[in-house]
Amino acid sequence: MSLTDDARKHAVEVLESCSKRLGFFASGLPGGYEALWARDSMTTTLGALLLHGKFEKAIQKSFETLAKNQSKLGQIPNCVGDFNLDRQSDVTFNTIDSTLWYIIALHAHGKINRNSGVSKKYKASIGKAILWLKHQDPNEDTLIVQQPTMDWQDAFPHKYGRVINTLALYYGALKLNGENVLAEHIKKIINGATQEYLSLYDDKRGYYLPWIWKNHDGDREEGVWFDTLGNLLAIITGLATPKIAKSILQYMEKEKIQQPYPCKCLYPPITKKDKDWHSYFEKCDSKDPYQYSNGGIWPYIGGWYVAALVKTKQFSRAEEELEMLACANKLGKATEWEFSEWLDGETGEPKGTPYQAWSAGMYIFAHECVKRKKIPIFS
Repeated sequence: MSLTDDARKHAVEVLESCSKRLGFFASGLPGGYEALWARDSMTTTLGALLLHGKFEKAIQKSFETLAKNQSKLGQIPNCVGDFNLDRQSDVTFNTIDSTLWYIIALHAHGKINRNSGVSKKYKASIGKAILWLKHQDPNEDTLIVQQPTMDWQDAFPHKYGRVINTLALYYGALKLNGENVLAEHIKKIINGATQEYLSLYDDKRGYYLPWIWKNHDGDREEGVWFDTLGNLLAIITGLATPKIAKSILQYMEKEKIQQPYPCKCLYPPITKKDKDWHSYFEKCDSKDPYQYSNGGIWPYIGGWYVAALVKTKQFSRAEEELEMLACANKLGKATEWEFSEWLDGETGEPKGTPYQAWSAGMYIFAHECVKRKKIPIFS
């Protein structure tokens, strides 16, 4: 058995350990992550969907748990569960990407399992979620905006307004929901095809800026760091034109963002000397360069990198990076195949909580992309 196929087998085992009563928990580690996070479970679902119904029960429970706890206004919760006894409620909100991942995963289920009836079952819920998202538009210009700490990187780094990660997901969600006219209008704005708005794409740097807001662009030095996931999602969803997609991947290659394993979550790391630094960063795991959200390697993002290579028809490179991703997931603190939460961005040392659902789920997704030579969802 090849290393990449062996990794797929172990990824399935991790998903088995993460399948709980409420759906996919973030980790299969006993006693840890006693909750269902929307972004983790929905990202995991994208990979699990490709296993011919093996995890259908966990997928359905994940959908049910999130839909049951959807707010009256349509927002999907960030988390459901008693993972933190200090909180006043076991249902928390305050995100924007949870709602986006929920919509994408539901449509992905309908696309892969055409006769499942899931899209019809959750049609009203999807409608409420889309409406809530459209109301996150204080400019009334169709581009949703977010406050700081409302996406997967939480409190680090400090980004707000128009965020490429969020807008790439929004574009993908709109396309899957059949709102093509609105999606293409947003694509033109983000890519700078209209002079009426300031675009997120920086032609000089060759990638999308992580965020802009009002006149907080200065000389375009704000947000000079590279948001890996946001840029990769732009490629996967089709938000990035072929020319922009090529430029993004060339930048990643040039700066070795996929080394020693795919991929560092941002580059370059933010230090105390940078104007993007905030005092409260000292209190989080990202305070040091190449650690956690400050340039650490996140294998689940590596899965999106492999998929982006497939999307741009770089099939040989995709096979190479899939093998490196398998190597990353094989590492462990105590044993092999721990599918760690993240790795040291310089040394590749495994860090965080092991047996991560989205590390395993996105490996399966990447493996299938390489095998099929296409993206199962956004193609």
